[in-house]
Amino acid sequence: MTWRPRLVGNHMTEAPVCVSLEAELEEAVKLMQEHGIRHLPVMDGDDLAGVVTDRDLAMIESLLPEEWERICVAEAMTPEPYTVASDAPLWEVAKHMAREKFGCAVVTDDEGNVIGLFTTTDALRVLADLAGEDEAP
Repeated sequence: MTWRPRLVGNHMTEAPVCVSLEAELEEAVKLMQEHGIRHLPVMDGDDLAGVVTDRDLAMIESLLPEEWERICVAEAMTPEPYTVASDAPLWEVAKHMAREKFGCAVVTDDEGNVIGLFTTTDALRVLADLAGEDEAP
């Protein structure tokens, strides 16, 4: 039997929900709540511009409680998010995410199109599966 590395593409969330660069934070919150997610890739047309997280939104809401809903996503996002290819080895991506304290990696294809999202939750699912394999009879 040949050992093959686990790849991010096999464990990512495909076709993630995205938000427009020009959207207001209220829209980002609604998308996150509607889909039960914590990370949104931010798109400038077809191009990835950044990532906005529930933590980003909560911080802005606490700092600007009267006006946070009208702030543009572009002002709240993290620009230049961590991106990886779907064939990136899972262990390398998880190691980098842990070292840099990233909550997600945006998975892109060869042309830079967003095709998935790999989050810490996805990494924990892989870990749980591996632990279950070790405990199986």
